[in-house]
Amino acid sequence: MPKHPLLVLVCPLFGLLGFSCHGVSPGNRSTPKPLELMSYNIRHGVGMDGVLDLDRIAEVIRREKPDLVALQEIDRNCIRSGNRDIAQELGDACGMQAYFAKFMDYQGGEYGLAVLSRLPVVEVTSHRLPDGAEPRVALEVEVQVDGLPSTMSFVCIHNDWTDDGIRQRQVNSLLGALRDDTHPIVLAGDFNALPGDTSTDLFLCSGWNNLGNFREHTFPSDAPTKTIDYFMVRGFENHAGKTLVLDERMASDHRPIRVTLSFDN
Repeated sequence: MPKHPLLVLVCPLFGLLGFSCHGVSPGNRSTPKPLELMSYNIRHGVGMDGVLDLDRIAEVIRREKPDLVALQEIDRNCIRSGNRDIAQELGDACGMQAYFAKFMDYQGGEYGLAVLSRLPVVEVTSHRLPDGAEPRVALEVEVQVDGLPSTMSFVCIHNDWTDDGIRQRQVNSLLGALRDDTHPIVLAGDFNALPGDTSTDLFLCSGWNNLGNFREHTFPSDAPTKTIDYFMVRGFENHAGKTLVLDERMASDHRPIRVTLSFDN
């Protein structure tokens, strides 16, 4: 993976919405139907009551009827979660395709993140990122969307929680990995960074558009005090969407977020 020097740009515009991005030209085509997108750090299915319950995670997802879901803190065949393939179980329960990417081996299985998709999948890529307290990857799932003249990538991330300097290196590595993608991209996940932190500002300084709602916090789920889960987009024109934080207080230690990404020719 290409490596790039740490960027030192700091943009104070993390809440900026509405600037034009390049990559999709309206042209003479039909308007795509709105995309329903979701992101959820599920703490390997363990809720605020300490109980591992995948059924209630699946119910949260089914209720929102998303086209794509970015999932963080996912176990596959780990002892602590009963040797279950969490991504596959949730995919089956929600009628969606499941794609898993490993951070590291853990408790006899694997620990990482996942994407669930209701859309046709063209390609799946795991981008290795610089290590922090744990190894990290970003999972890119390229999908077909009716009405868009190209494919679209949906990228799930879960950045380091310990240090913004580490997160900055992870962001720069991901920006380098996605630099040559010419189709639109949606980035979703647990950034582990606050609005205005350098690691999140790096995206805006590189032409990404945040779909944030910073009046609503996402962590911890029972009494949120921080906003660390986001959606960002690049390569769309004439799009609109704003993140909604769902009032789910028990199923995980994060609240799920969702956005309806709409298009207007």
